[in-house]
Amino acid sequence: MFSEGLLEKFDDRACRIVGFLAIVGIFIFVLDNARSYIRLRHIPGPPAAALTNFIRRSWVNTGNAHEIHTSLHSKYGTVVRFGPNAVMVCQPDAIEKIYGFKRRFEKVRDPSIGTRRPVELSDVYIVATLTSVQSEFYDSIMPRIKGGKIPDVFATRDEDIHRRMRRPVANLYSLTNIMSFEPVVNSTLQHLFERLDELFLDKNADVDLFKWMQYFMFDVLGEVTFSKELGCLDKGGDVEGVIENNWRYFNMIAAVQFGAARIRERMNLLESGKGDLGQKDFLSSFISENAKDHTLPAMFLPTWVNSNIVAGADTTSILSGALIYHLLKNPASLARLQEEIDDATAAGRLSKFATWKESKSLTYFDACVKEATRMHPPFALPFERVVPDCGLEIDGYHIPPGTRIGIVGRQFFLLLFMA
Repeated sequence: MFSEGLLEKFDDRACRIVGFLAIVGIFIFVLDNARSYIRLRHIPGPPAAALTNFIRRSWVNTGNAHEIHTSLHSKYGTVVRFGPNAVMVCQPDAIEKIYGFKRRFEKVRDPSIGTRRPVELSDVYIVATLTSVQSEFYDSIMPRIKGGKIPDVFATRDEDIHRRMRRPVANLYSLTNIMSFEPVVNSTLQHLFERLDELFLDKNADVDLFKWMQYFMFDVLGEVTFSKELGCLDKGGDVEGVIENNWRYFNMIAAVQFGAARIRERMNLLESGKGDLGQKDFLSSFISENAKDHTLPAMFLPTWVNSNIVAGADTTSILSGALIYHLLKNPASLARLQEEIDDATAAGRLSKFATWKESKSLTYFDACVKEATRMHPPFALPFERVVPDCGLEIDGYHIPPGTRIGIVGRQFFLLLFMA
């Protein structure tokens, strides 16, 4: 009886505590949303988006967020509120204000930088950076493995880490070094042609060129990074979920694990005396740079590898697919480009596989690439920044400090160039 009475009193007390904490939590949530709503209430946008970020998340989940953003600008104007603390802009003068070097906006300030939780090589050979202040945008695309974040050059919000991460390998991305990989690209391109001929030539079968451009680009990045194709062209599909999981589960990315496995393979070869750091690929260069400075965190090596595979392959395949798509939709443009290529070939100005230098002489081709970039940018979401303490004035609207603000390049073409 005594224990039952004590248990009832304990349960009653626990319920009151839980109820109190729930009320406090709801109050804080409502207060925070009310504050955000009030400080940006003068900026037009969907009413529901002013109250919760679930709305903008649902837009991304549809796969048509870029279309929705365009419709929002058409309806509400050049400055649109699309989240409780998020504003997107479609105004040319805002580019320099938000992204210019003279007045740099932060991705987000991170006071906890330097607090790190070590993660073993078996967990992808990283040291994860723990943060207490996070951006809704950049945090969502930062890869995670077993709870540990991997800040990369694109997603990290700390300028010091970005600088330390970029400096050792910046020269590897110089035009001179990139051009040295042209023979590798050419051999993979030849492989692409052979696979397309084998599977589709004279078979009256449809071919999804965008997917094959993905396979091609991922294999190219495999060659330049690891000296071996990923195997997408041979398989005619994804390998180890690198492509599929890249977009379905961006923050639990399979490419991180794939890259870590290749690092371990190369390390094992080097330790056994069978490897060669003089091997002409990015991984050997990454390992060499990492070995030169023992103060570099262990996470940098897989981060460099991951950035090569993920950022390099997807953006180039998207742009290549867009270029092919728009040329096929516009036969006159395709015919003009074909004429330019034929004339250059007849004049002996183009090799079997045109080099970058040779392609620069093709002015119409260069225009087509730039036009495809404007019409279908590889990344169609706002690159968010945080408005500094001085605030910001854009197109007659005052954007208060602390607001997340960004621009989507696609909107400029659709709403400004076609106006």
